Amino acid sequence: MISRPFVLLTTLLVTLSTSFAFPNHADSLKRQELEDASAGTGVTFGAVNPPQPPGPPSFTGAKLVHDPAHPWMPLRDGDERGPCPGMNTLASHGYISRNGVASPSEMVIAVQEGFNMENKFAIFVTYLNHLMNGNLVTDLLSIGGKTSKTGPDPPAPAHAGGLNVHGTFEGDAGMTRADTFFGDNHSFNQTLFDKFIDFSNRFGDGFYNLTVAGELRFQRLQDSIATNPEFSFKNVRYFTAYGESVFPINFFVDGRQTEKKLDMDSARSFFEEMKFPPDFFRSSMPMSNQGRADIFQMHPFLPGGNVDGKVNNFAVDPVSATFETPCVLYDDILNTVKGLYPNPTGV
Repeated sequence: MISRPFVLLTTLLVTLSTSFAFPNHADSLKRQELEDASAGTGVTFGAVNPPQPPGPPSFTGAKLVHDPAHPWMPLRDGDERGPCPGMNTLASHGYISRNGVASPSEMVIAVQEGFNMENKFAIFVTYLNHLMNGNLVTDLLSIGGKTSKTGPDPPAPAHAGGLNVHGTFEGDAGMTRADTFFGDNHSFNQTLFDKFIDFSNRFGDGFYNLTVAGELRFQRLQDSIATNPEFSFKNVRYFTAYGESVFPINFFVDGRQTEKKLDMDSARSFFEEMKFPPDFFRSSMPMSNQGRADIFQMHPFLPGGNVDGKVNNFAVDPVSATFETPCVLYDDILNTVKGLYPNPTGV
C-alpha cells in the first residue's frame, strides 16, 4: 500500500509552483512488507518510508569529480543503463550503485555531488521520475529498464518501469537516442551522434553551445515529424526536451572553463562511454536549466504530434502545457500520478 511517498508529491508540486498544495497522507496510510519471490535470490525487500529529500551540499563550487574515490568501471551483466547519459555516468563512477538502481534521495545527492545540480531542480526532476517510473513501496528507481532489483511490482496500475519508459521524461526527438517507434529509445545511437557532431561543426566551430543546441533541437523535431508516425511532443516531454538540450552545456563542460561550450571528445565520453573525461571538474556553481529559454526562442515550437498514424502530419495540441501555461503542466503531472496511484489511502 502506498503511504509516505505521497509526501514526495507534495514536495514535487510545491517546487513546481508554490501556489499549489497537495494533501499529506503520511500519517494515515499503512504499508506492508513485500518479498521478492521472482528474483530467486532470497532477497527480501521491505517497504520503506523514505527520508525527506536531501538539502544542498555545504560546498557548491567546482571540484574534481573524476577522482580516486569514484573510478570508472565497465558494465557488468545485469547493470541497468538508460536514456540519460548523466545518470549513466554517475552509476559507472559509483556515485550511485553501479547496478543502476538507487533511491531518489541517493540520486539527488549524486547529481549534486557529481554535476553540481541545483538542489530544488535536482529534487524536482528526480522525484518526478520516481513518482512516474519508480517503485514507491521499496523507494527504488532504475535508471534503465524494468528490473527485479527495485523489488516486486507495486500495486497496479503503477509499473516501476524505470527511466526507459516512453512518454514520461524519456520522449521523442532525443539528441543521441532514437524514438521509441524505431525500437530502441535508450541506447547510444551513432547516427544521431554524428548529427550532433555535424551541427557542432556547422554552428559552433566544433563545440556544442547554445547556438548549436537551438539548431539541433529544431532539426530533431523536424526529423521525428518526417519519420515517426507516432511522434508526440507535449506536456512533460515538451519541457524536458529543451532541458535535455541545455544539459550538456550546463553539466558536461569542465567547471574550470570560462566558456560554456562542450568539445566533442568530452561529449562522446559522456554520451557513449558513460564516463567523466579525465581530470573532470564539475560546474563552478549550482546549475539547472540555464539557457533553455534562449534555445526555445531561436525556433519557437508549439506542442503537438503527428496524427492519424501518418508522418509529416503534425498538429498542435491546444490543451498541452507550454512555457506560458505551466499550470497546465501541473495538472497533467497530477492527473498522471493519480492515474498510477488511484487509491493512495486504501488499505
